[in-house]
Amino acid sequence: MPAGAEFSPPFTMLEGTYGGKENGSSAAGEDPETPEGMKETKAGKPPRHLSVIRHCVSTSRLTDSTDFDLVARLGLTSPPQGQTGFLPVFRSGSCSEIGSKPYMEDEHICIDNLVKHLGALPDFPSPGAFYGVFDGHGGTDAALFVRKNLLKFIIEDSHFPTSVEKAVKSAFKKVDHAFADSSSLDLSSGTTALTALIFGRTMLIANAGDCRAVLGKRGRAIELSRDHKPNCNSEKLRIERLGGMVFDGYLNGQLSVARALGDWHMKGSKGSPCPLSAEPEVQDTTITEEDEFIILGCDGLWDVMSSQCAVTIARKELMIHNDPERCSRELVREALKRNTCDNVTVVVVCFSPEPPPPIEITKLRVRRSISLEGLHLLKGALDTN
Repeated sequence: MPAGAEFSPPFTMLEGTYGGKENGSSAAGEDPETPEGMKETKAGKPPRHLSVIRHCVSTSRLTDSTDFDLVARLGLTSPPQGQTGFLPVFRSGSCSEIGSKPYMEDEHICIDNLVKHLGALPDFPSPGAFYGVFDGHGGTDAALFVRKNLLKFIIEDSHFPTSVEKAVKSAFKKVDHAFADSSSLDLSSGTTALTALIFGRTMLIANAGDCRAVLGKRGRAIELSRDHKPNCNSEKLRIERLGGMVFDGYLNGQLSVARALGDWHMKGSKGSPCPLSAEPEVQDTTITEEDEFIILGCDGLWDVMSSQCAVTIARKELMIHNDPERCSRELVREALKRNTCDNVTVVVVCFSPEPPPPIEITKLRVRRSISLEGLHLLKGALDTN
């Protein structure tokens, strides 16, 4: 890509939420997005400086025309036997708040209906959905660029839709290189990236950084991504093998994450091995009837809340009002009450039109003194071991 070239998605905004704005509308104090949207942000001067809550909600039903041979085309996990009649219903809501930071650097995206959002494309698997959280640092340029362009690189990759996992991994690297080629943006800014790409009942989670995806499974928290912290054993070994170092929990004494897009002041030439990696870890899972919702959150949430705690709060909220928007807002507010020191962005995606059902607990003859949340934590620890 020639230097100075700019990117913008080749598709028209039809449904979903793009960076906290519904159907292309603008939040107060922001200019509407245009094909030259990346000129909105000046280097080192993040545009959002007011403490505002941005949230949204949208919904999309998977049609009965869903064919489960789709997963074979995508090269992902096949659905379990005996559950081919289950169809998820995507309902998403999001909330983003500046917190104690001087300005907002997070971005996010919610698309409940990819076909409607992108328009008719040849050989495009249907139905589908796409969600993402991008936690920027050092300015907003990297997070804004990745949010606008990552999906485009995925669907235009040569591996899509034959092998979605390869397409996603390739797209993360390509969008990182494209950002480096832009002369109008602050290349020293960076961002983590967490995405959920869903086709039918197959969900692919890709993560580079310390955002986290947590599945709510009948009240139990299942982590679908791993936090990429520099002091994590596997990340520390990778960093040191490539000539980097971890000092006081920071990569080369500068960055609190081991993987990120952007931050080109810390990277060498494009394509060369680097301690700061843009390659995501990818995990695919098949959505079942027990899977109620998924939470995508930046580290501003997880710094003050465990995965199980977030699922417990979210499930309780959904049982009361069944609204993913209000649910995401409550998680953000709870993080702020717990004095998180970062921006907070949360996306909640429900897989059913109905609220989560009550969990029936068999009465025991002996008296127990452990909470339901404690039981879930214990069960998760035993399964992990």
